[in-house]
Amino acid sequence: MFESVADLYERVRPGYPDDAVDWLTEHLGVDETSTVLDLGAGTGKLTRALVPRARHVIAVEPGPNMLEQLRRAVPKAEALLGAAEAIPLEDDSVDAVVCGQSFHWFRTDEALREIQRVLRPGRGLGLIWNIRDPEDPLQEEVSVLIEPFVPPGRPPLRASVAAFVGRTFGNVVSQSVPFEQELDADGVVGRILSISFVAAASELRQRQLADALRALVEARGGLVPFRYVTEVFVTFSAA
Repeated sequence: MFESVADLYERVRPGYPDDAVDWLTEHLGVDETSTVLDLGAGTGKLTRALVPRARHVIAVEPGPNMLEQLRRAVPKAEALLGAAEAIPLEDDSVDAVVCGQSFHWFRTDEALREIQRVLRPGRGLGLIWNIRDPEDPLQEEVSVLIEPFVPPGRPPLRASVAAFVGRTFGNVVSQSVPFEQELDADGVVGRILSISFVAAASELRQRQLADALRALVEARGGLVPFRYVTEVFVTFSAA
């Protein structure tokens, strides 16, 4: 789904705030001796934050175009083509698995079996998402504009995933970190056009949405705070 917008995704999607990544890695016990797997790594938005915090970072991504962006952006990571449901690693080979903006795309049962297989005993799984702040007035208006693009039956993201992982691995601990970008109209348009279900729409519908987004930003002076909440979840496998 993201293959057609890999370059746009790399240019417009934010990374993760340091406070959120610090919390994630501290709770997973990641340090300079650790091997960490970034699963569904995309263009490496999380990967690049992990490299200074771990000894060895392995990034697995199923999309060749996304993986090429990652290899250029994060040359110090080991980048492998592969899927969450068939991880190209040996059993008990990593100290932590992290999923940035990706876990909800996996076939959950198969992915969790694979994650448990490659994790060393007693080690953890971390999930992290940058979510557009649902309480921000601008984001409320953006959500109204993109609602017609949302596929029917699209499942809720955070609660269902966290609950399922908790039942499968163990207790889940979580943290929320707010942050924002300052974006002009082009930045907001690019960010929204990088959403998978918007990228799948026709060019006409995308142009119409872009026009509406530009008008939204211009009505606020041409520069807006684009607010997020970063949600982080950590859980551990059986020892």
